[in-house]
Amino acid sequence: MEEDIGIEVFITKSKGIGGKIKKEPEDFIVEEVPIYPQPSNGRYVIARVTSRNWETNRLIEKLAHNLKISSNSIGYAGIKDKRAVTTQLMSFPVDIEKLKNISIPDVEIEILYKSSKPVYSGKLIGNRFHIVIRDVEGSKEDVERIMKEIENLKLIPNFFGVQRFGIARPITHIVGKYILKNDMEKAVMTYIANPIKGEDEESYKARKFLEETRDFEEALKIYPRKLVFERRIIEYLCSHPGEWKNALLRLPKNLVRIFLHAYQSYLFNKILSCRIKKNLPIDEALEGDIIIIWDKEMVVQSYEGIKVNKNNIDKINRQIKKHRCFPSAAIVGYDLLKAEGIMGDIEKKVMEKEGITEDEFKIPHMPELACRGMRRIISVPVKHLKWQFDGKNLHLQFFLPKGCYATSLLREIMKADIFSY
Repeated sequence: MEEDIGIEVFITKSKGIGGKIKKEPEDFIVEEVPIYPQPSNGRYVIARVTSRNWETNRLIEKLAHNLKISSNSIGYAGIKDKRAVTTQLMSFPVDIEKLKNISIPDVEIEILYKSSKPVYSGKLIGNRFHIVIRDVEGSKEDVERIMKEIENLKLIPNFFGVQRFGIARPITHIVGKYILKNDMEKAVMTYIANPIKGEDEESYKARKFLEETRDFEEALKIYPRKLVFERRIIEYLCSHPGEWKNALLRLPKNLVRIFLHAYQSYLFNKILSCRIKKNLPIDEALEGDIIIIWDKEMVVQSYEGIKVNKNNIDKINRQIKKHRCFPSAAIVGYDLLKAEGIMGDIEKKVMEKEGITEDEFKIPHMPELACRGMRRIISVPVKHLKWQFDGKNLHLQFFLPKGCYATSLLREIMKADIFSY
């Protein structure tokens, strides 16, 4: 099923060790390395929020509800997995005493200071991971072999992981494409119905009922309460039949953006997969490539880059070996800085096969959601990697820059089915 999200290849040659992550939330611990806003006597309370088994969007909604503020007014740097223990920086435009009085199960709020600046999306250096792969199927020799290969490579393909698309139901990119194509009915029904095996039985049956009957009033009676966003859409359609666009806009705006960004991520994964399948290097620039400078904040994505030509290629490849810059692939959108040469051909062919153009990302029917094109590095160094195998479980520690997915490393080690991540 990884092919469904555009990931079609491994960079490592060694046999995978199987196993499973996230049997318990404590098996997947993520700690942000943030960029802190400057302290001042401003309107925002800066706090460190640690949550267990909370997906970021749902946590933000719960915090906003309890604080009686808009969810859009809560600042955070990055989206985190649900089945995990995560620590992240957030900002709240409320009094300190009001925030102190909030009590949410499995959520701890550590108030740090006040600032005139909120926490902005993307403003972090990266994340530290502590992960346990349980029930490893491979032998000690298998574990040592794959880990040695990872250590020798020092970097991995920078795929967008399955979390970007939905772990139980990896369909967010499909919803995004329908939004882009202005087919709001299919976008909504793909999100709220569209049963996919692997989801819990109660949710699967409810989605199947709605898919087959289109009876929104009856569906609302049987949809699990935990499907908060789906129920919100269904409830709207009960009283406003056929108003697909307005129904979709019942979702938080950042969630609707995630659908579009997921489709951009799918296209990126397809482009990177094509490059690897053609046996082209991910740690070396080719003529026509666009490279991104690796600055103090470890820029993974950028609107800008340096085009590689015969005059600068040797110098650039020396810098790549020192991890001071990296080749990139397209995050397709309007005003995209295009690669040339082999990489340019790959990007063009992927878009042609998808039947998509850059200008469509201006989204004239919903211009507030327009997505500008970017470049994203195609390989990422794995820093501070430590591992220990106890004969059954593999314990890992490592650091990845912001926007990079732990599953891009884990899939190379495990080579398991998509539901194991």
